[in-house]
Amino acid sequence: MRRVEDAGYSGVQRKRNPFQITPEEFFGETDILREEYAKLINAEDPKRIVTIPSVSYGMANVAKNLPLLKGDNIIVVGEQFPSNVYPWRKVALENKAEIVTITPPETKEDRGKKWNQQILDAINSKTKLVAVANVHWADGTLFDLKKIREKTNDVGAWLAIDGTQSVGALPFYVKVIKPDALVCAGYKWLMGPYSVGLAYYGPALDNGDPIEENWINRYESEDFSNLVNYNDKYKGGALRYEVGEHSNFILIPMMLEAVRQLNEWGVENVQRYCKDLISEGIHKLRDAGYRIEDKNYRGSHLFGIRLSESHDMEAIKKALDKENILVSFRGDSIRISPNVYNSQDDFDKLVDVLTA
Repeated sequence: MRRVEDAGYSGVQRKRNPFQITPEEFFGETDILREEYAKLINAEDPKRIVTIPSVSYGMANVAKNLPLLKGDNIIVVGEQFPSNVYPWRKVALENKAEIVTITPPETKEDRGKKWNQQILDAINSKTKLVAVANVHWADGTLFDLKKIREKTNDVGAWLAIDGTQSVGALPFYVKVIKPDALVCAGYKWLMGPYSVGLAYYGPALDNGDPIEENWINRYESEDFSNLVNYNDKYKGGALRYEVGEHSNFILIPMMLEAVRQLNEWGVENVQRYCKDLISEGIHKLRDAGYRIEDKNYRGSHLFGIRLSESHDMEAIKKALDKENILVSFRGDSIRISPNVYNSQDDFDKLVDVLTA
């Protein structure tokens, strides 16, 4: 957004005279960002939120502290985004644990419903972590986090959520789901810059070890005059997991402006806008033979359009390209991701091309 872009320019100019930046400013802006993001995800304690450079970084903190023994298992879903897979593969290998991948059912009807049930059925006494997104990055399948959380609680497993493809466009309630980790990259639906993200860590990680040893996350690091009196004690709770140099005077103001704008709009309103935008067009696409998941098992801001045997993917690609319509292709599915910058004319044009 232009608002975010302007904040980046101001940050670059601010760094031109770094001697004017006070010690208090190394902490103040990230604290404000925590408060704004807590509103966005409906979290009660902003100090459970930290800045991170990427999803893989945020998940690595979870992986380092996950209690895992030989024979235990970690559950992921099929074709999950790699940043929410590689950390678990490594820790499973190191501890002789198992990765259980729940692939989507090969069915044309109730695909999302059946996929969710398979995940619930797979969680057992050996499960120590379920690592999943709120919506699948490839086709927008919506996973029932509330039921998954209930099942993980029953067996004493952690729940780590990659919210990159949903937080900012789909309402999320930390105080309802109570995840052990909610990790988000900032450059997607949060509309922020690249190389900065946000992570929420629950009480299960309060006494863990971060993946890096930096000065700024140490107890009483705000006292610059006392930094060489080295302190082995971390800041309390989740704050120990914040990335080093998190006082980034360019990226943090940009991220803050993005989250502020989303709070002003209201995430519920963003999702409602997308729902209204696609509602009529989805009926037309289904009438033309395309398969689209039931609304109870997909987002309105990100969903897949699956082709039937009569559709020609290459012809569709050429037609969309000719009309300058940008989508993503995932196997036999076209991934559509509308947002507030799309108009009704935009979506109607997409539908016209596909139905033709």
